[in-house]
Amino acid sequence: MCAKKTAPKKKTQDQCGQQPLSLFDLPREDNFFLERNLQQQGYSVVAGLDEVGRGPLAGPVVAAAVVLPDTCHHARFIDSKKLTAKKRQEIFLYLHEIPCLIGIGIVSPKTIDKINILQASLLAMKRGVDQLSEHSTKPDFLLVDGKFPVPLITPQQPLIKGETRSASIAAASIVAKVTRDKIMAELHTQYPHYNFIKNQGYPTREHRNAIQQYGICPHHRLSYKGVKNLD
Repeated sequence: MCAKKTAPKKKTQDQCGQQPLSLFDLPREDNFFLERNLQQQGYSVVAGLDEVGRGPLAGPVVAAAVVLPDTCHHARFIDSKKLTAKKRQEIFLYLHEIPCLIGIGIVSPKTIDKINILQASLLAMKRGVDQLSEHSTKPDFLLVDGKFPVPLITPQQPLIKGETRSASIAAASIVAKVTRDKIMAELHTQYPHYNFIKNQGYPTREHRNAIQQYGICPHHRLSYKGVKNLD
């Protein structure tokens, strides 16, 4: 038997001295637990970050940074991919009614081609935080969906499958998705033969066939294999 050790602050540790788990690693039913815990540690403005649009052959990558109020119905915010377009729009409007703090970051296909989609995604999230800081309150902690930190000095924690663990990240995923879908709907009016309003630029068979028939437009990502092969 090993002696019981005192658990360090912000960590949990078992009686045998195994590697402590961060609170970020522990499963929680309360999807606002992380934000509330960080606030109790002195981080008064916690933003959730997520991006949409890594996989499409066309269109920008869009990210959002969202700071939720303590008193809203946090359980409403779940991964945008699990919601219908109608439900996403309802929650999007609800977020603006609460109100919460929202910053949007957009990175163009040309920049994606230049710096690659991972760096473009991180740049989009950075721009979302920058916009949030310019127009409202600067966050003092970031909860970031994914494996990689955003290129900012702000304290932050990447979270794999963050939409399922943080209401703020889930809200950001909804804002980013609704915003990008609107952009693709606008592009559809300019290039209706690609049917962007339906496929949002993703590599569906219909989209690939349209590229074969009509070629590419200025909003296609030239560095993507699907576009290279079909151009």
